[in-house]
Amino acid sequence: MKRTIILILQMLLAVYVTAQGTSDIIKVKAGDVKSLLSAIDQANKQNADTASQRLFVLIPNGTYDLGETCLTPILGHNIALIGQSMEGTIIMNAPKVEEEGISKTATLLNRGWNTYVQDLTLKNALDYYHSGPAGRAVCWQDKGHRTIFKHVRMLSYQDTYYSHSEECQHYFEDCEIHGTVDFICGAGDVYFNRCDIVTERRNEDGSGVNVIAAPRTSTTKWGYVFESCTIHNVMSDFTFARGWHTHPRCAWLRTTLATPERLRASRFDPRSIRAHEIDFVEYGTMDLNGDDITPATNVVDFVGNDGHREAETIIGKEQAKRYRLKNIFPDWKPEKIAKELSRKASKLF
Repeated sequence: MKRTIILILQMLLAVYVTAQGTSDIIKVKAGDVKSLLSAIDQANKQNADTASQRLFVLIPNGTYDLGETCLTPILGHNIALIGQSMEGTIIMNAPKVEEEGISKTATLLNRGWNTYVQDLTLKNALDYYHSGPAGRAVCWQDKGHRTIFKHVRMLSYQDTYYSHSEECQHYFEDCEIHGTVDFICGAGDVYFNRCDIVTERRNEDGSGVNVIAAPRTSTTKWGYVFESCTIHNVMSDFTFARGWHTHPRCAWLRTTLATPERLRASRFDPRSIRAHEIDFVEYGTMDLNGDDITPATNVVDFVGNDGHREAETIIGKEQAKRYRLKNIFPDWKPEKIAKELSRKASKLF
């Protein structure tokens, strides 16, 4: 009898701790944006220390509309935002057009270390096609370190994803990112593993040219690495990347093109913004049939701050081996962390 009473008290204590948000799980009320904001605020306070244990914020299916609110902060560390499904759990905002800007509009702003995001959609619903010449609308602005995304969809047009910290390391796995121009942009080393990249209409009538990535690599070695990703194209022509500041680096490895005829002949945009040396490479590009459609050579005359620089962008098999995940993140194993956290998250809903 005494043992039974102790077990009951332990169970009641566990329920109480969960309700107070001092355990490793915080649950959001389905479709309730106030509950979501409260959960994020609670997580930020609970995990203010970088040594905090992993904290799961569970977000059921529903649309969490932040309205015109931007830069909702993720400040705590080791926080895992877990949606119920990528298509069903939607966190969105709609900034005013007159307030657009790469550092102003983000749906969520991460400053935490070891943030993990899974099974949800981030949407910035700024009125892009009526925003004038810019329309910078970020879904996720990252000033943190070692963020992992798994089964995350980002919906916007310009500057959809912004890695803001110069020395950051981030990892995407089986994600979906939409946009038009410079929609994967920023600093640090970021690895995109088996992601779907979707280029939307550059202009409302389908005219114009999209640019997928705009890295501004300065202090890190690798920049943006796309491994085994698929590019889907809605209408407008596109290029892989252009330089943005300092020494931009970008690699496209074993990419599948759904519409190879829409990739511009230069493959990379030769124009850059405040960039010097540009290190862009491509290896093993395929069509939907799996046929290799990589050109034998592709010399691009890149234009930077210090004039023109011709560079061969096609690399061989041995050169491509340099971009293995273990080389890019020798002391961090994000794919193993994602596997373990995904396994834990599958048992929480």
